[in-house]
Amino acid sequence: MKNVTLVLEDGTRFCGKSFGYDTPIAGEVVFNTAMTGYPESLTDPSYAGQLMAMTYPLVGNYGVPPFSIEQDGIPTFMEGEKIYASALIVSDYSACYSHWNAQKSLASWLKREHVPGITGVDTRELTKVLREHGVMMGQIIFDDEPDNIPTAHYEGVNFVDQVSCKEVMTYHTGAGKKVVLVDCGVKANIIRCLINRGVEVIRVPWNYDYTTIDFDGLFLGNGPGNPDMCEEAVTILRKQLDSSRKPICGICMGNQLLAKAGGASIYKLKYGHRSHNQPVRMVGTDNCYITSQNHGYAVDATTLGQDWEELFVNMNDGSNEGIRHKTNPWFTSQFHPEACSGPVDTEFMFDKFIESLK
Repeated sequence: MKNVTLVLEDGTRFCGKSFGYDTPIAGEVVFNTAMTGYPESLTDPSYAGQLMAMTYPLVGNYGVPPFSIEQDGIPTFMEGEKIYASALIVSDYSACYSHWNAQKSLASWLKREHVPGITGVDTRELTKVLREHGVMMGQIIFDDEPDNIPTAHYEGVNFVDQVSCKEVMTYHTGAGKKVVLVDCGVKANIIRCLINRGVEVIRVPWNYDYTTIDFDGLFLGNGPGNPDMCEEAVTILRKQLDSSRKPICGICMGNQLLAKAGGASIYKLKYGHRSHNQPVRMVGTDNCYITSQNHGYAVDATTLGQDWEELFVNMNDGSNEGIRHKTNPWFTSQFHPEACSGPVDTEFMFDKFIESLK
């Protein structure tokens, strides 16, 4: 295991050992406080361009499941067709794994996918630094290659365009109601949750003009990066809002895109929400849900137009967690109701969307 150093943009350095693919890498350093779910998190397109630090100290102990594809073309145990995170940073990598569904070790998977992994890092201290300063760009440098310094940028990059599908894809053809799913980096479980509820899913690229086709409802998926880079998607969405009252539901990036189409602005959170335990309250009720989240940007609720209102609010920092239109069947969540892995407290959002199609 080679000696490596994580260097943050403020000069802070963390030493560790390489257990993944041996190559220098750079990206935005973020932390995830979930205790489980590294196969799902690593394959979530929303982590594109990021070096993911796991705060849970023991990672790799249950290995990696097989990369099998279901009959409908959706991965069985992953959220995407590959690892999207640029690197994985952990405190204690477990080389020995045990799980009924494990097919390989985390290290062998990272090496196969050419993704660096670092162990031996004080991720508690790293998280404290990121919480104090905010997310920062970082570089993973191999000590035996001190002159091989990688560079990368996160701001100003359209990661959605990088991870979105490039052509129209259809699932559950002829099932009944047709739902257009705008792929901004959609997780597999969102598709699964929709087809399990008996609808035909038409998955389209992020900048596809779906207003020219026939469908019953619109679903805006999750995705990585800054929603302000997706003006094409917002323009098409405004066109849809102006021409139809068809039901619309959005998740994560979808919440931000619908808010922007409604006139709201977006801001970057200091260190984002990436965990399985974010408490969210439904506005106007005492109902509080435990949610899974993965985002670095949020909607400025004070900029919502008069026809819109908040649907959910984060109980930790008061940030927006969803919006709804006051008269039309358009609503969103910033959190992930499909939550794989994670809590399933809010999967009713899919049921509410399907009911609105009738």
